[in-house]
Amino acid sequence: MIDKELLSILACPACRGDVKEANGKIVCSSCGRKYPIKDGIPVMLVEEAQK
Repeated sequence: MIDKELLSILACPACRGDVKEANGKIVCSSCGRKYPIKDGIPVMLVEEAQK
């Protein structure tokens, strides 16, 4: 689980859209990319994202 304060300042690196946490991933509300969370740390790299 990602801290709510951290989640509020994160943005999708691909489109700058807002993100939320869902099913153990960080999900962009705009483009739909899903970023993994590894050891409690969100990996916000476009290369690591799933479409």
